[in-house]
Amino acid sequence: MTNDLLQGYQDAGLSDDEMFDEAGALRDDYRELGEILQGWSLEDHLEREERADLALLSAGITFNVYSEEEGTERIFPFSLIPRIIGAQEWAHVEAGLKQRLQALNLFLLDIYGPQRIIEEGVVPEEIVLSSPGYQPEMAGFHPPLGIYAHIAGCDLVRDEQRGMVVLEDNLRTPSGVSYVLENRTVMLRVVPELFPRGGVRAVADYPNQLMNMLLSVRPSDSGDPPRAVLLTPGIYNSAYFEHSFLSNQMGLPLVEGSDLTVGDDDHVYLRSTSGLERIDVIYRRIDDDFLDPTVYRPDSLLGVPGLMRAYLNGHVSLVNAPGAGVADDKVVYRWVPEIIRFYLDEDPILPNVETFSALVPNELDHIRAHARDLVIKPANASGGYGVLIGEQASSDELEDTLAQVEAEPRNWIAQPLLHFSTIPTFDDDQLRPRRADLRPFVLSGQETWVIPGGLTRVALREGSYIVNSSQGGGSKDTWVLNEEPD
Repeated sequence: MTNDLLQGYQDAGLSDDEMFDEAGALRDDYRELGEILQGWSLEDHLEREERADLALLSAGITFNVYSEEEGTERIFPFSLIPRIIGAQEWAHVEAGLKQRLQALNLFLLDIYGPQRIIEEGVVPEEIVLSSPGYQPEMAGFHPPLGIYAHIAGCDLVRDEQRGMVVLEDNLRTPSGVSYVLENRTVMLRVVPELFPRGGVRAVADYPNQLMNMLLSVRPSDSGDPPRAVLLTPGIYNSAYFEHSFLSNQMGLPLVEGSDLTVGDDDHVYLRSTSGLERIDVIYRRIDDDFLDPTVYRPDSLLGVPGLMRAYLNGHVSLVNAPGAGVADDKVVYRWVPEIIRFYLDEDPILPNVETFSALVPNELDHIRAHARDLVIKPANASGGYGVLIGEQASSDELEDTLAQVEAEPRNWIAQPLLHFSTIPTFDDDQLRPRRADLRPFVLSGQETWVIPGGLTRVALREGSYIVNSSQGGGSKDTWVLNEEPD
């Protein structure tokens, strides 16, 4: 056995590591991979990682960082050692995700309809109606197939006691699936010898599944054949690479708001060199507030005037539907287990992280009393911004955040710090344990489909629990095994 790559890591005895157990033995799902890596030297790994980086660079896999002064584009860091999930565990996760999305779509249909869940006191009315994602314009609207959230990305972490738990839901314009597909392509090209004999479940079918879902939710008066487009805010958006990638994979026009117009008949048309072409489905990567300046922000140059009128009259489908964001509000997340029980009469398959809302008096008291042991999060921020980890914060930082919680209780939640699992990740010429989450993507149309695995994001800084790319995180390929190892 070579000592350069795995030995030091293996000897660490990490209780919450996914590859090795406390005794330093390879866990079952990682045994075949580990035996190959134990034959690698440090130089072997470095050479392959350099080839992987070059492959990603040549593919132009980037994201934009708005907060940086010098250049906004950055290559997404990639870690060559994959994350592995066994077939049996994945079946459990997949069932839990399908259950969760079914319940959340029923919740959205209800709160924009009869609001039974509010009338019966399961979720407080003020929680729903005060959500920034709640769109009163959607009241009484029934989208095709009754689905508001057609595409979801749920963030999961592995807890030592409970297995995979849901950290948060993303139901507006979830991003990251392009990295899932490209990471797999790079692994197959650079290190095909790492893949297990029994194989891993493929992810390449995502664009086909996405296209089928888009067409399945077309309006009842759609053209023949129906036509879809992908609506992007433009090249300066942080996920523009993904917009371009997915439009190319599906063969859809990539359009901006100025490329579309709404006619006097309330149908949406694409301006083309041959004239106006009717559009039936818009996969939009623009936030609600910018979709239609006649309804939302009047200063928006990204959207299409009259788009909401066309949508509410049933002449075009929007994916995801406006107003879906109320169901991924971090405060509403606190009630998702109750939402699942209310609509499905089932216990959640995948548990939530225990969550305290500052709007609930006794829970606010708990946040005050136990702030040092909690992670305090702004309810309507993303990218890891504004998150305070109590045990890592200074006294001044803690006091300042608690003052903000007191001043704006609707905007804050708190959760216990989960010491979620680590994965071997190359850093500074050595493998080191780094925290990782998982974002599987769920498509809901006539059927519900979950991409096998999803995007594993990994914190690259020692001791960090923040895995977001905007905060310096990286990614890994995620392998769902076809069968359990012998």
